[in-house]
Amino acid sequence: MMSAEVVSVFLADDDAGMRGAYRKLFERTAGFRFAGEAADGLEAARLVTTLRPDVALLDVQMPGADGIEAARRIVADTTTRVVMLTTFDLDEYVHRALTVGASGFLLKNASPAEILRAVRTVHEGNAMLAPEVTARLLDRFAPQRPAERHPFAEHVLSERELQVIRLVARGRSNQQIADELFLSLETVRTYLRRMFAKLGVNDRTHLAVLAHEAGLLREPR
Repeated sequence: MMSAEVVSVFLADDDAGMRGAYRKLFERTAGFRFAGEAADGLEAARLVTTLRPDVALLDVQMPGADGIEAARRIVADTTTRVVMLTTFDLDEYVHRALTVGASGFLLKNASPAEILRAVRTVHEGNAMLAPEVTARLLDRFAPQRPAERHPFAEHVLSERELQVIRLVARGRSNQQIADELFLSLETVRTYLRRMFAKLGVNDRTHLAVLAHEAGLLREPR
């Protein structure tokens, strides 16, 4: 069930038309409040530091300072959670954004429902990143580690949890995991919640990173 809490949202984009469209979306949707806007990265970082919205949507490519630099400053100076916006689904953008602490990544052609869901998701403390993007990033950027079992593989996670975490790291959605392991969707969600608690992570992205770093994808399926 969606929380009744009102989420304040800030937008930074050098396209006035995009700013207008997002402003109308948040002003007209119950449960959200439009907190302000900016047309460049430096102004965005300054205003977010002053206004302290719950979530900031930042265009990657902006004058003054790009959105990723603005995100770095915002994450360092505030508790505002950041979602990056871009026209291009480029791994370099996503990797840089995650590195500076962004919590989500959206293409500008996302539907209004997807935008609202992303903002609500990151406000609730989770990452918003498509599973297939997570898998691509890990394949390209995750460090190569020796093929050895991580201690948590034997002492913390059950065999079924290991099956689930491997599929998460391979970019499967919750529904795909449920279908592949013949589980209900709610059972998959329960396994994920348990692993988040056991391993001290808050989202699927960091769970996938752990699986790669632990060498779990080298284990038999």
